[in-house]
Amino acid sequence: MRYRAFKNIQIAEVGLGTWQLGSADWGNVDEEEAMQILQTYVDAGGNFIDTADVYGMGISEKMIGKFLKTQKNPIYVATKLGRRSDAPNGWPQNFTYDLMRKQVEDSLNHLGQSHLFLEQLHCIPTEEMRSGKVFKYLAHLKDEGLILNWGASVETSEEALICLEQEGLASLQIIFNLFRQHVADEIFEKAKAKGVAIIVRVPLASGLLTGKFNENTHFEEKDHRNFNADGEAFNAGETFSGIEFKHGVKLSQEIKKLLPDERMAQWAIRWILDHSEVTTVIPGASKVSQVKSNVEASALPPLAPLTHQELRKLYDKEIRSFIRGHY
Repeated sequence: MRYRAFKNIQIAEVGLGTWQLGSADWGNVDEEEAMQILQTYVDAGGNFIDTADVYGMGISEKMIGKFLKTQKNPIYVATKLGRRSDAPNGWPQNFTYDLMRKQVEDSLNHLGQSHLFLEQLHCIPTEEMRSGKVFKYLAHLKDEGLILNWGASVETSEEALICLEQEGLASLQIIFNLFRQHVADEIFEKAKAKGVAIIVRVPLASGLLTGKFNENTHFEEKDHRNFNADGEAFNAGETFSGIEFKHGVKLSQEIKKLLPDERMAQWAIRWILDHSEVTTVIPGASKVSQVKSNVEASALPPLAPLTHQELRKLYDKEIRSFIRGHY
């Protein structure tokens, strides 16, 4: 495992996303398997785990909290707030200081921590970011010692640019992959200039970039790749990066032809890591084998410049115009 700087510490360039561990939106992952996934990641040298309070409404955070009690070496956990629907008036009226503080306290309780390493806004409405109040609240929570760093997970480049105007922003979490390449052009240099970490989510486009799906692949009823395939439940970009599934299967095969060998998932992650502005990429895993596959990307050599050029040419010509959802 290789590491990259997040402010004054070193975190694994391949992190672990844990939406799956909430046993919601991806099917069920039982506790024993969740603990094996987490331990396999740490045994491979991993030390950065991303979660959110709404992943199973606390289940993912609680799993991680239980796991942390068994570990001696530092593990840096990032969580997110802002999408809970149990607050007064429900989503999206979750952005008073008192409500945000309550959500931070709940995450601290679930994780068994005295402070959070990184708290992130969780794809909240653009107008809430534009108002600036949420950033002031996060800064106040930091001053109180409840969080060490704060950042934002965003859907669009516009939102990323709003966040980059905020003093104290530590990180931006974005969708960036071979189906969403243009993001680098719009925000990477600006983030680097401000010393803001880039955390990449949806790196494998909900599995499309593993090359393991075909047009007849079906997903469980409670899997978001079933119920949000066309953006029916939330932003289409969070599922298959906004590409229609069957078309995405075909496009993934075109991408695969340009990669060095059959290890498509690893090379897709390696492509992301070839962008020096990226701090860490957070693929999820619902199986131990997926963890092992993901972390192997850190050991791969960079892709050749010509391969990068061919992949970008394919993106501009055949992929970008088919992205759905707001981005």
